[in-house]
Amino acid sequence: MDWLQDHAWQIWLGAAITLGVLEMLSLDLVLLMFAAGATVGMVAAMVGLPVWAQVIAAGLSSAAMLYLVRPSVVRRLHGGPELRLGAAKLVGMQGTVTTPISALAPGRIKVDGEDWTALPLDETLRIAEGETVDVIRIDGATAYVHPVPRLD
Repeated sequence: MDWLQDHAWQIWLGAAITLGVLEMLSLDLVLLMFAAGATVGMVAAMVGLPVWAQVIAAGLSSAAMLYLVRPSVVRRLHGGPELRLGAAKLVGMQGTVTTPISALAPGRIKVDGEDWTALPLDETLRIAEGETVDVIRIDGATAYVHPVPRLD
């Protein structure tokens, strides 16, 4: 038992390094939290606490890391800007009317270098050629647009 007490910090260090290496293989941030707990156990051993106190300190700190730190780190790593592809990327962009648009006669717009069939979002509007419009939504191959107000 004396050997374990004398070399406890080295055992905790070995456990922390092993868990850190295994984390590199799994990449789910669970073993990293246990490695942090093992590091706390190592510090407790260096201070001279008994083995049972080292185990409790390592366990409590591992649990705290798992429930308090890991969720926010995972959110930051896996979150990010939304990647919009295809027609969805056009929503929110502005385009230019190339053929007049009305609810009775769909027109054409040029947005992001592409030519699209367009209808007004408000069915009572008529949008003239050359006007700038916001793309509100895309439904199939039709863009629903609303004119951008001009300051005259």
